Amino acid sequence: MRIERAILSVSDKSGIIELAKALRAQGAEILSTGGTAKHLVDAGVEVTAIASWSGAPEILGGRVKTLTPKVFSAILHRRDKADHLADMARLGIPPIDLVVVNLYPFESTVAKEGVAITEAVEQIDIGGPSMLRAAAKNYRYVLPLPDPSLYEEFVRRLEKGEITEAFRLRCAVAVFEKTAQYDRAIATFFQPSAGLTLHLAKFQDLRYGENPQQTAAFYADGKPFDQIQGKELSYNNLLDLDSAIRLAHAFRDPAAAVIKHTNPCGVARRQSISEALRGAIEADAVSAFGGIVGVNREFNDECARAIESLFLEVVVAPSFSASALDALKKKKNLRVVAAALPSNPMEYRSAAGGILGQSVDHIAPPGGWKVVTTRQPTSVEMAGLEFAWIVCAHVKSNAIVLTSAAHSIGIGAGQMSRVDAARVAILKATAATAESVAASDAFFPFRDGLDILADAGVRAVIQPGGSVRDADVIAAANERGLSMVFTGERHFRH
Repeated sequence: MRIERAILSVSDKSGIIELAKALRAQGAEILSTGGTAKHLVDAGVEVTAIASWSGAPEILGGRVKTLTPKVFSAILHRRDKADHLADMARLGIPPIDLVVVNLYPFESTVAKEGVAITEAVEQIDIGGPSMLRAAAKNYRYVLPLPDPSLYEEFVRRLEKGEITEAFRLRCAVAVFEKTAQYDRAIATFFQPSAGLTLHLAKFQDLRYGENPQQTAAFYADGKPFDQIQGKELSYNNLLDLDSAIRLAHAFRDPAAAVIKHTNPCGVARRQSISEALRGAIEADAVSAFGGIVGVNREFNDECARAIESLFLEVVVAPSFSASALDALKKKKNLRVVAAALPSNPMEYRSAAGGILGQSVDHIAPPGGWKVVTTRQPTSVEMAGLEFAWIVCAHVKSNAIVLTSAAHSIGIGAGQMSRVDAARVAILKATAATAESVAASDAFFPFRDGLDILADAGVRAVIQPGGSVRDADVIAAANERGLSMVFTGERHFRH
C-alpha cells in the first residue's frame, strides 16, 4: 500500500510530527487543518491546507472544515469499482489513502467539576468521527489511524512495505471501538442513567483462571502496569497484586504489605521502605512464603536484600532502582512489576448474571472518631488504632486485626462470625498480643468478641459502632479497662 495523500487532523498531537516526517520521507502529500497544520508547519513539515485542496473554506468558526464531498469522496471511493473510479476522474478528485484523526477531548472536558453543557457541546466532534468511520468502512484501500499508539507500528510497516490487510482491519476495528466509546461518553454525560459501558482492551490472555480448568484473560484501559521481569502474571497473581498496591498505598509513611489470597498476612510502616518491608515479612514469615509483596516507595537494593532468601511470586512497587533490578535478576521466576495506585473512581465485579458497580472505598481521617470509653487511648495506642483501622479495611470480612503502632501482629480474615475472626487473629499472632490494639471492620454485635480480645491482652479497640448493643459492648470495655474508639463507618470487604 503506497500512501500518496494523507489527512492529519488531531486533538492529541503526541507523535504527529514524527509521523508526518515519515510520510513526507515517503513522498506523501499531507492535508491538514487549523491547529494541526500550524503545529506541523512550525516543525518544518510541508502541509497543504484542506480548505485550499478541497476548495471549500472553513466556516462557522471552524465547525465545518472537512465535511465536504471532495474529502469524503476521496476517502470512500472503492478502487476496484469502475463506476467509482469514473466519478473520481470526471470530478478530478485524487484519492486519500490515510486518515490520521483523533477526537476532540470530550471525556476530559466533562471530567472537570462543574463543566457547563455549552462547553461540553463544543467538544462533540463531528468531522473527526465521520472521516474515521469513512476510512474504516473502506479499510481495504484507506488506512485509519485513530490513536497515537498505532503510529510507531504504522511507520515501521510503511518503511518496510508491510501494511497488510490484517493491520488495516485491526485499525478499522480500533476506529469503531473508539467512536463507540466516544458516543457512549456523550450519552452518559447528558443522561447518566443511560447505562454502563466498559471499554477495555484485552491486555493479555492468561494461562488459566483461578483453577486450571478455567479460561481467563485480563482486560484494561491502556497499560495499567509494566512487568519488568518474570513469568506471565496469572489470574490469582493479578488479584493479589491489586490488593498489595491498594494496601501499601493506603499509608503516607513508607509501608509494605505481604499478600496471600487477596488478604494481608503482614503489614508494616517504618522510617524507610526497606525497614517496612522487613517488618511486613517478619509479621508472619511463614505465610509470607510464596506471597506477593507491595511497597509504596521505590524498591531499592536494601529491599532486594530483605527478600533475598524468601520465595515470592510477585514484587510490585511504583519504581525500582537499577541496583535492585540487578539483584532481582537472580530470581528469574520472580515477577517484578512497576505500578502506581489505580486512579479508577469505580470498581466492578460480576454477580447474579449482572455487573455490580461501586465507588472505591476510602478511609475517613480520624477527625470524626469518638472515644466512647472511660479510659482514653494513649498516643501510642491511638497511632496503633489508626494503623490497625487502615489494615482492617483491606482484609476480607468478617475481619479482626491485631497490631502494634507500626506492624501487624495477627490477622483474622474472612470468618463467618466476628468471634471466630477474633480467635483466628489471636491464633495467627506472631508476637505477644499483650498491649496490642485491635480493629474490627464492623461493629461487635455482642460483647463476646471483645472479651476474647481483652483476654489476649488487647488494650485498645477501634470499630465502627452502630449496634443495638453498643451500650453493652462499651460497658464490657469499661469493665475490662480497655479504651475503645468508634469511627462511624464500616469497611466490609467481600
